[in-house]
Amino acid sequence: MASSRKKVLLRTIDDAILPGYLSVSGFVETTKGIVSVALLDLEGRVSPVPLDTIRSIAFVRDFNLDDKLDPEHLTRRTFLARPRTEGLWVRLTLTGGSLFEGLAPTDISLMDGLLEDRGIFLIPPDIRSNTQRIYIPRTVILEMHILGVITTPSKSKPVQSESPIEQTPLFPDAVRR
Repeated sequence: MASSRKKVLLRTIDDAILPGYLSVSGFVETTKGIVSVALLDLEGRVSPVPLDTIRSIAFVRDFNLDDKLDPEHLTRRTFLARPRTEGLWVRLTLTGGSLFEGLAPTDISLMDGLLEDRGIFLIPPDIRSNTQRIYIPRTVILEMHILGVITTPSKSKPVQSESPIEQTPLFPDAVRR
């Protein structure tokens, strides 16, 4: 596992919130046929949490454990308009009928969880909230719709014609010196 661990709030299917630390990638492990996440809790113990019991893993700035209902502080779950940040704009329908939109990366890291059908990383709609990234396991995703591919505009390339057009002289009768 990576040496760097980030603060996370792990939310289970039965709405329990487990604060702790996880590495940024490669935290889903298979041990003896059980797919789980090894969460380093606040007391310093590593406890495996089965992936099929997890609703979401929010990588957060602060734990905010005083707020029992929404310590992730996800103020918006959908975008108000077209996102400005680069990525794959997706809308997920989760178990229970809730919707969640986010931006998935458009690089090879998108395939990390999808190759083994484990889950997807998303950047939430409000990047100023407490949640910086969120991991949604495949077991809670009912539907996934791609709404758009957001890219940065590239510089326009000059159009090359097939045959060069010769320019007629501006002053054909002028004497050249």
